[in-house]
Amino acid sequence: MIDGNVEGIRKSIIDELESIYSIRSSKDEICNVEILDIISRISSFIEREVSVAINRKGNVTSIAIGDSTSVEVPIIDIEEKRLSGVRVIHTHPNGYCNLSALDLTALLKLKLDAIVSVAIIEGKIVDFSLGMLTVYNDKLESEERKNLSLEQMQSINILDKIKFIENLIKNNDVIEETEEKAILVGSDTKESLEELRELTEACNIPVLKTIFQSRNKIDAAFFIGRGKVLEIASMRQIERANVIIFDDELSGSQVRNLESALGAKVIDRTTLILEIFATRAKTKEAKIQVELAQLKYRLSRLQGLGTILSRTGGGIGTRGPGEKKLETDRRHIMETIYDLKSELKKIKKTREVQREKRSKENIPKVSLVGYTNAGKSTLRNALCDLAAKKENKTKEKVFEADMLFATLDTTTRAITLKNKGVITLTDTVGFVRKLPHDLVEAFKSTLEEVIYSDLLCHVIDTSSDYAVEQYIAVNEVLTELGAIDKETILVFNKIDKATEEQIAKIKEAVNDNVIIEVSAKEGTNLEELLELVEEKLPYNYRKAEYLIPYEKSDVQSFLHRNGRVIEEEYRDNGTFMMVEVDDEVYNKTQDYVI
Repeated sequence: MIDGNVEGIRKSIIDELESIYSIRSSKDEICNVEILDIISRISSFIEREVSVAINRKGNVTSIAIGDSTSVEVPIIDIEEKRLSGVRVIHTHPNGYCNLSALDLTALLKLKLDAIVSVAIIEGKIVDFSLGMLTVYNDKLESEERKNLSLEQMQSINILDKIKFIENLIKNNDVIEETEEKAILVGSDTKESLEELRELTEACNIPVLKTIFQSRNKIDAAFFIGRGKVLEIASMRQIERANVIIFDDELSGSQVRNLESALGAKVIDRTTLILEIFATRAKTKEAKIQVELAQLKYRLSRLQGLGTILSRTGGGIGTRGPGEKKLETDRRHIMETIYDLKSELKKIKKTREVQREKRSKENIPKVSLVGYTNAGKSTLRNALCDLAAKKENKTKEKVFEADMLFATLDTTTRAITLKNKGVITLTDTVGFVRKLPHDLVEAFKSTLEEVIYSDLLCHVIDTSSDYAVEQYIAVNEVLTELGAIDKETILVFNKIDKATEEQIAKIKEAVNDNVIIEVSAKEGTNLEELLELVEEKLPYNYRKAEYLIPYEKSDVQSFLHRNGRVIEEEYRDNGTFMMVEVDDEVYNKTQDYVI
């Protein structure tokens, strides 16, 4: 029986592959030469990978057309102190012998005895790569030997090596190395590469090295120069990194080529941002928005995607819709996108009803916008502590942390100003340079809160060396949303951490805008900020004096609910009230106006 993708393969080829089951390798050789000749010739002819699994007795246990994940091997727990007892030999018809990220992941996850790639060109074997497990600092890791000749392969006693590794596992408290460690590659600006480091760390992935290559022309196959690819491949092995993150968007073919050459998972900045959003999204709406953005991004990359859609890949870049099925087809994705958009429309209607209710009540709306990690959530929590309505004091604070994209879910709370009564304060998702367009599109329903606001507070991290660039990036997204002309207060946050030079630099860049300097963490100038918000907000209330007969207590209750009571006094002929009300409330209660 031949597993994997046998579609379109002639019966004569299937029969020849099935004949391999009768060929036996000696126990200590990696693979019989006759098997190698057959799979190399057939693989080159059909232009697909062919893989063979051999047990420790030298018997072939399975043959597959496709990749090594087609081989059925039970996953063994490391606590069993042994390997799977199966070695996988497979062809690389592209001529590269390097083990791919998928190969090395399969080696680790399935605890294979060994994995061998056979590089072939026009049916001829070029060279081999041998991957085996090893123990390094009590961690189970993969080790690769490249560019081996047929003679070198035949000279290896595979059983001795397997016994040595199993003894290492038995005699040590070995744990599986599941943590991802990254090397970052950029060619835009060093500032952008530094931000990529922050994004990576926000995803809890340690950064081992960063590489910058300034390029005038992008390489169509590898994005960066071929010499730099070899340098990264060497660095990856020395540093034991298992994921390479690029600062720019890569095409599906570039991902595939880079993974083949580097032998590690390759993802780009967009995938990383989508991954952060996928792990941070808490509400149903945010989860739908992220999945929608992921699917749209992957739709154009179905052809030639590397290990991002792998079942055994695990970890960053594989969460969300990608891992559900390796063979995710275009039609299935389009159907899912349609369903998710329908879900979002329902949620949008609910949001519109809530917004309409607030509009009817004439409650002014203020939104906090700004670059990710500018301090919006900290500021929002501080302002709520200072001026929240009593019943909202018990409401949960929004999550705040010194990390990129700590907030993904829009939250709105009521706060009370000294003179203008109740307003709503909305905390929004942060913006970032090179924010994926699909993500902006998906989050538009959330960001509509910005569009319908009466006033924006653009929060700027003055302690950042890139504050000016961040200010410009936020304005670009506001322009895309059609909210750039809204009344705006520039809130210079983190002044306790910023230098005078940093503050002066950003002041010069923003020209004549309304500016206030605050520290949300230290509570500096927050009262002054609320006064400025009050000054800038439109005011639709009028002051009215009422005398309400005692039998009309329902009118008194109505005014308490819908107005701002300044004075209340019980008199002989009724209750005297001085109340700030909007036009609607005034018209309903004008019979009792003095």
